[in-house]
Amino acid sequence: MTDSTEEDDAAVINRSRAAPEAFAAIFDRHAADVHHYLARRTGAERADDLVAETFVIAFRRRADFDTTHRSARPWLYGIATRLLSQHWRDTERRDRLHARSLPELPAESPDERAVNAAAAAYLRGPVGRALRGLCAGDLDVLLLVAWEQLTYDEVAAALDLPVGTVRSRLHRARKQVRDALAAADMEEIR
Repeated sequence: MTDSTEEDDAAVINRSRAAPEAFAAIFDRHAADVHHYLARRTGAERADDLVAETFVIAFRRRADFDTTHRSARPWLYGIATRLLSQHWRDTERRDRLHARSLPELPAESPDERAVNAAAAAYLRGPVGRALRGLCAGDLDVLLLVAWEQLTYDEVAAALDLPVGTVRSRLHRARKQVRDALAAADMEEIR
């Protein structure tokens, strides 16, 4: 953590309004954590781009930062999560357009379909399947709490949600993951 003589994020951002180069301290403090969060969701290469975009947006919007919050961490995770959502929407749109432009492929035989389905199922573990079963909002809350150790208040600030909504989304996500993993365990037993 930081030593007691170091300025908190709010003070650094406030100072950066007059001296923009001061904002580099915010990048130095938080870029690795934001990158780690994004890399776990998109892969390291795409995370590099998203981190850069996150800090460009944060720098441009630093005048809007609420300096009553001492840490910029929830604010940065909020920006990163919104960029990530946009990335997934863009990827899905691009994939749909690409699929429309592909020539029709010959139909798979039932045997090929079965082998491909079994291989795909093998490559996806029960935790991955459980997480993919969550809606985007619940997944964002769960991962910010579980991976990034943000508090309910920090997640609420990051995602611009009421704390009660964060709690209910987290409860729902945990229950769905728990139920999915229990079902997967039952399948293994059979």
